[in-house]
Parts: sequence; C-alpha cells; structure tokens
Amino acid sequence: MKFIAAQVTYLVQNKAARRNLRFLIKFLLLLLAMIVLYSVIFHWIMEWEGRGFSWITGFYWTLTVMSTLGFGDITFASDFGRLFSIVVLMTGIIFLLVMLPFTFIQFFYAPWLEAQARMLTPRELPEGTRNHVLIIGPDPSTLNLARKIEQYGHESVLVCADVQVAMDLHDQGYKVVIGDHDDAETYRRLRVDTAAMVVAMDNDMRNTNIAFTIREVNAATPIVSKVDQDEALDILGLAGSTYVFQFTQMLGKTLARRARGGNLQSGIIGRLDDLVVAEWPVMRSALEGSTLRQLGLRSATGVNVAGVWERGRFELPGPDTALSAGMVLVLAGTEAQIEVFRRYAGGNAPSQAPSLILGGGRVGRAAAKQLRSQGLGYRIVEKNPRHDDGEKWLIPGNAADLEILERAGIREAPTVFITTHTDDMNIYLTIYCRRLRPDIQIISRATLDRNIGVLHTAGADLVISYDSLVANTIINLLNPGKVLMLNEGLNIFRMPLPPQLAGQSLSASHIRADTGCNVVAVGDGQGLEINPDPDQPLRPGTELILIGNADSERRFMERFPPQRAG
Repeated sequence: MKFIAAQVTYLVQNKAARRNLRFLIKFLLLLLAMIVLYSVIFHWIMEWEGRGFSWITGFYWTLTVMSTLGFGDITFASDFGRLFSIVVLMTGIIFLLVMLPFTFIQFFYAPWLEAQARMLTPRELPEGTRNHVLIIGPDPSTLNLARKIEQYGHESVLVCADVQVAMDLHDQGYKVVIGDHDDAETYRRLRVDTAAMVVAMDNDMRNTNIAFTIREVNAATPIVSKVDQDEALDILGLAGSTYVFQFTQMLGKTLARRARGGNLQSGIIGRLDDLVVAEWPVMRSALEGSTLRQLGLRSATGVNVAGVWERGRFELPGPDTALSAGMVLVLAGTEAQIEVFRRYAGGNAPSQAPSLILGGGRVGRAAAKQLRSQGLGYRIVEKNPRHDDGEKWLIPGNAADLEILERAGIREAPTVFITTHTDDMNIYLTIYCRRLRPDIQIISRATLDRNIGVLHTAGADLVISYDSLVANTIINLLNPGKVLMLNEGLNIFRMPLPPQLAGQSLSASHIRADTGCNVVAVGDGQGLEINPDPDQPLRPGTELILIGNADSERRFMERFPPQRAG
C-alpha cells in the first residue's frame, strides 16, 4: 500500500503527469457525454417507432453497439433508426476501440510505469547513507565490481542516466540510482561527501568530467578513474582523480609476468607488510614430477607452498602431491625467501625462441612491453595492424590461419598469450593452439569472470580476468592492510586468533583441514612472523594471516565465528 501511495503521489505532484491525467479525464467525460446523448436519442427513436424501453436498456443498447458486440436482441424497425445505429457503431469503433486504449496507455499507463520505475530506481539516497561506493560507467566489469564490493562489507550503488537500463539492472538485483554524470546536484543527492569511494569506469573524457564535477561538491572523497589513453593520465589527475589506473595495461603486464622462459619464473602477485606471495609455473622446471615431501622446500628455502593452481582450481597440496606440468605453485614468504626458492628450484634452460602474442591491442602491446623488460623475445600476430607498425616482431594476419601462426613461430614458442578483447575468440584460439602444441604454455585473457572455467577447459594453463583485476584493485584500496585480493578469487585476509585456539599449535588446530585456509603468517602487533613453526603454541591476542578463496574464508568464519562484545 505504501508503494502504491507513493506512485499516486508522484502522478499527482508531477506537472507532466497532472497534464496527462487532465487530458484523460476530459476524454472520458466526452465519451460519457456521447453515451448519454446516444441513449437519449435511442429512447426518442424507439418512441417514434411506437416502442418503449427503460433507461438502463438504453445504456445497454448504446454500449453493445459502440463496442461492436451487437447481440441483436434490440433493433430498430425504421431506416432512420438503422442509420442512427451505423453512426453509433462508427463512433464506437473510433472512440471506444481505437482512441480509448491509446489514450489510456499514453496518458495513464505509461506515466504509471514511469512512476513505478522512478520508485524502483530512485534519484536520491536516504539521509544517513555512509561508507557506500558509487560506480559510474557502462563498462561490463562494473557489475562484477558491485558484487565484490558487497561481499566485503560496503554498499555498492550503480549510477545510471537511462531509466530503462536502470530498471534492467534493478531486476538483476543491483542497487541503482538515476542521475546525470555531469550534474553536481546528482552527487549531492547521492551523498558523495559520506561515500567511501567513487569509481569512474567510462571513457577518458567522461571520467574527466565526472571527477571535475565531483570536486565541485566534495574535495576529499577518493575517486578511482579508469583511463585508456596515455595522454589522459595527467588530465584525470588534474581533474581531481585520486587514483588513475590503466587496467588494460595492468592486464597485459600481469599476463606477461606469468610467462615461462626468462629469469623471473616466479612472479610476485601480492604483498602484505613483509609477506610476499608469488607464483611459480611447474612446467619444465626442476620441480616437475617430484612431491613436496621429496623436495623439502620449506626446510631448504623457508617458503610455504600455500596452494596450487591447476586449470583454474585452487587446491591445498599434501606432502605427497606430485607436481605436474599443469600446476602453478602459490608461494608465501619474505622476498629473500622467494629469491632463495628461485635459485633452489632453478629450471630447465630457458627457450631462446620468442613467445607468441595473439592480438596487438592495448593488452597485447602491454604484454610485449613487459616481456621486453624481462629480456624475453616475442612476436605479435595482429589482423589489423596500425600504419606505424613496421617492426620486425609484428606478423600481420589472422591468428586462426595456420600459415600465419607457423610464420610467427608457433612450433618453437615456449608461451602463447591470447589477448583479444572477445572471450569467444580467446576460447577459439585456445582450443586451436592447444591442438597445434600440446606442450606449449597458454596464458589467456578473459574479459568476463564467467568464462574463466571455459578457457581452462579449452586448454589454457593460466587465465587472468579483466573483471577480477578491476575488482581486486578497488577492493585492495577499500580495505588496505585487511584484505589482499590476488587472482581469480584468491585472498589474503587478517583474522584475530579465535579464543579456542589460544595455546594450541597450528598443526593441532586443523585450520587447514577444516576450512581450506592456510596460515602464512602470525602477527603480534610488533610485526609478522612469516611461515611460523606449525608446532609452536599460538599466543592469545595474536592475529592470523590466512590465504584462501571465498569459500575457504566463509568456512573459517563458520568454524570460528567472531566473538561479539558485551
């Protein structure tokens, strides 16, 4: 009832809605007057023919004829009466069957739907709204970002100028408000002064306008802006953006750091204080085929194998887990320990053949730049090269053409990067390259998170998602030092030591077995003890640093619920 009352209030108070209602009422009054007039004429003609009927019968005849039902139970005997029946029938077709539905839809039903849409997608947030994140822009990654922000304790609000788009997003379960990106009043209504952050994910010019407009209203709220062109980096900063990220550049560099064949076979993917998390591909390294027990990595290097990726699945390995070529180790330790591990694990001699990059867009070129900085060779296959692309490393042509791939070196390349902007093409090329080279390392880009599993099934060894990269970057800014999101849902997070575990050792706590989380460090307020002794008792008041995915974190919270004060 409250919802209906609010819609009626809108229809009454809105100037355009009131004008439409007045027009509709005038039309209905005209229609009513015609029905009354025709009923009076009906009685006059019937009396002229020598017959009499009640007034109710007159209205009944008029409505049946105007609506074209025409039961035929009451008819005129004279030609004059039949001519009058034709007039009533024609006006009924025009006014009752054509104009009435159109008028009702145009001047009542459509405004009613608009009022309903405005109620479901408001233009203002309630007073007292705090710690929310405003997300602006049509980038597909914004929907994934909104979901991730909600998971980590912040309210996400999508800002949209189009009512129909806003309605569609609302139907999908997102919180949406309507507002123009270049109107300062929009951000006042959205309580930007109490927001935790504003994320602008539109094009460079519009993001500049967004940042500059927000700074008219509030000078302190952090603004994160996406940028595509190098020239816009400084401009967005001058407009008021707190953080400016070239996410496509970041994605390309992240892909390249996973490449096999150079000295940096283990790439650092995250830091939390002194704790460093890195990845190491097992393929063609000295570790392949051995078990963790046989290698004795912890005693030899000090690093902790916190988990393994295998075709998109994160698992906690046991001491007798055999390391296969498709695995990527997730290592936790200090930077010095990671370096000791690199020297200890060694690896086969790196291939001198250049890696292959399929797609010469922003992501592909960023990957090439990173490979160049690592001292690795590469070839780029691009279907539509730019006019200034005359470099020897560029192979113009279709990546699905076997002759082009062979000319680029697919038979010798240690790694192929698949970087096109469409997941359909990436899946196609992954299957094709895996069939051509079963032993090659395939690293693919995914635009949407939902296609990560498909790309792994198609044959990719590693998949880096643009959606996840954007969400990880924003979440790490929102929760500095508390949560560190890594790849594909893998997180490092802090938790106070549950009271029931005080005095127990890590090995006796069964945290790993019960929750799927791995304790990689223990904090006591003075600093972190990285990779602590599993047999050492845990002191009350300490803090656990754990690594695991979202399901592991949820199981930890269920197994060791936080203590409530008072």
